[in-house]
Amino acid sequence: MNETVRSEHAGTSKKKGSAKEPTRTNDPARTTANILEVAIAEFSLKGLAGARIDEIAAETHTSKRMIYYYFGSKEGLYLAALEESYRRVRETESGLHLDDLAPVAALQRLVEFTFDHHHGNENYVRLVMAENINHGQFLAQSQSIQALNVPAISAIERLYRRGLEDGIFRPGLDPIDIHASISALCFFNVSNRYTFGLIFKRNMGAPDVLAQRKRTIVDMVLRFVKV
Repeated sequence: MNETVRSEHAGTSKKKGSAKEPTRTNDPARTTANILEVAIAEFSLKGLAGARIDEIAAETHTSKRMIYYYFGSKEGLYLAALEESYRRVRETESGLHLDDLAPVAALQRLVEFTFDHHHGNENYVRLVMAENINHGQFLAQSQSIQALNVPAISAIERLYRRGLEDGIFRPGLDPIDIHASISALCFFNVSNRYTFGLIFKRNMGAPDVLAQRKRTIVDMVLRFVKV
């Protein structure tokens, strides 16, 4: 690692007496976070096959050697980018405090959050689409993806159970199916926005269209779950 650090910053000169600024190589967490940020954008735009480590290295002011040191390979970086993308959405979901809301309000907040998240994070949607093109083969190698997504289903299980106890939600529904329905409706609005908008001559990114779609999706999910 020391040799890598020296080679990364060889030739960098500083005036005598000037304070030494911390470098990425002296802060592994910052370095890897920066690499992941750029990698997510690169892989979401070009997919695994089209993305280039050289371009990621140039954008992050590191080197291929440094990237391989932290992530092992291009595939390792791609998998890390996938995991980080899922981790971010689940971390944000955990801050919704759904357990503090009545069941209907909690479900509405979850749907609205999912819609807003997907709309504001096209890279996430595109990256998931890319991994589906790969038939999920790289995500299947993840040691953490299952644990990352358990809280999402657990939150729905809890709010659904409370709704059942209150006689508000109809029985016999599967929390994973509820999650899939929410994801599908919100995901489509991003993944198919260009083709759908072109075919039906509608700007899917227009504020009024987005607001109407959000209301419609919330209404659909609530009508599906409520008695």
